Amino acid sequence: MNQEQIIIFDTTLRDGEQCPGATLNVDEKLLIAKQLARLGVDVIEAGFAYASPGDFEAIKKVAEAVGTENGPVICSLARAIKNDIKAAAESLKPAAKGRIHTFISTSDIHLEYQLKKTRAEVLDIAGEMVAYAKSFMDDVEFSTMDATRTEPEYLYQVLTRAIAAGATTINIPDTVGYTTPTEFGELIKGIKENVSNIDKAIISVHGHNDIGLGVANFLEAVKNGARQLECAINGIGERAGNTALEEVVMALHVRRQYFNPFVGRSAQSEAPLTNIDTRQIYKTSRLVSNLTGMLVQPNKAIVGANAFAHESGIHQDGILKNKLTYEIMDAESIGLTDNQIVLGKHSGRNAFRSRLKELGFDLPEDELNKAFLKFKDLADKKKEISDWDLEAIANDEIQASPEMFRVELVQVSCGDRSTPTATVTLRTPEGKELTDAAIGTGPVDAVYKAINRVINVPNELIEFSVQSVTAGIDAIGEVTIRLRYEGRVFSGHAANTDIIVASAQAYVNALNRLYGSLKQEKRSQMAQEV
Repeated sequence: MNQEQIIIFDTTLRDGEQCPGATLNVDEKLLIAKQLARLGVDVIEAGFAYASPGDFEAIKKVAEAVGTENGPVICSLARAIKNDIKAAAESLKPAAKGRIHTFISTSDIHLEYQLKKTRAEVLDIAGEMVAYAKSFMDDVEFSTMDATRTEPEYLYQVLTRAIAAGATTINIPDTVGYTTPTEFGELIKGIKENVSNIDKAIISVHGHNDIGLGVANFLEAVKNGARQLECAINGIGERAGNTALEEVVMALHVRRQYFNPFVGRSAQSEAPLTNIDTRQIYKTSRLVSNLTGMLVQPNKAIVGANAFAHESGIHQDGILKNKLTYEIMDAESIGLTDNQIVLGKHSGRNAFRSRLKELGFDLPEDELNKAFLKFKDLADKKKEISDWDLEAIANDEIQASPEMFRVELVQVSCGDRSTPTATVTLRTPEGKELTDAAIGTGPVDAVYKAINRVINVPNELIEFSVQSVTAGIDAIGEVTIRLRYEGRVFSGHAANTDIIVASAQAYVNALNRLYGSLKQEKRSQMAQEV
């Protein structure tokens, strides 16, 4: 075990997805997993296999797509219950490197009110279930839920038993975001000193940001021996969220001379402390934000819109003379490039393809053709086309659902003294064009009501978000929506310089996913009847 390297364990697809409103479908999880692999995370916790058939399928597909020999470890969460562990093992079969992550509560409050078990019973379960997980694969992680409110002496006993049973990573979660940096550091130090077989396992930490101390707690844990950090992109997750991956990674990157001695390195070593390709951070943040519909606040550390902005005259003057006067890191180090013109309306397909590849997009021929047409259309509307615009076009194509219904026309009439009215024309899966109109509380509401009249599939719109890709009146607007049907959530995404058009396309995108799902269910039902 290399104690000089910090392992980055990403739980965006598991704990991050538990954030209210952030539910992802299988295709969206796969998109994020591929980007996490490009980012360089060491472990992807792809879901909770036993939780639902959707989670099981997502883990399996992620394992197939990115769980290669040279890719990240693919992990599934499992309660310390045999059925959970078996499901996790089954979902991870396609991965070259799989990990079962099993857990049980250890704090007295959880034992009394949630598990209704004694300390002795939990101790036995921990050993038995880790051994059971070990019978499926060598890489087993064990977590003591609510560890920071667990009596330390008992915690040591549980960890010792888990490691003896075969756990290769032991995770210390601050499940409710309760601890402070000094306390957390002392807890990790105590584990190193009092768990006799701790040298046989990696110490991991998992944290929540309920009182804003997630990153600070992790950095203190690293100083005291933690070598795996469990975090999520943009800090999404339960309640106030998980420790933000981009924040803790960049803290270790910017201040590596400070942290080097704590991992056994020379203070002056320039070697990175993690395997993360920091230039992929901004792109990953935007993808997760778009797919979950959770906007990043402007003053968010590292990836917020204002993270590298300077309004104060004194700051601006200093930045112009030397960036180091007021910037401790270069914006380009997280992949945030200047909004420069890279292509124009006279650029050809090969130049477009080459630039997308430089940005990390390798689209199949059909998707490339559609993206190129969108680029040409945009080039006629915008004078300046940036890398961000190209990323928006590429992501829009990648996230597109199979075309069943297609938006052919959107026309709206609205104003402060008129009733918002929309007319839409959609092309049906059979190739017919259907037109309808509706009024609403606003132009988007009217468009959605008109679309619903055409497609006529019951649904409930539960989320609607708009983000500007770049500054300026001609910026592309990215729209992400989520709708619900019989407890299931379907998402849609679209980008356009006209946000009304983008809103219509995103809605039809989601309805296509819903419509496709219903058709698939109907075909399956008919097959069973036959």
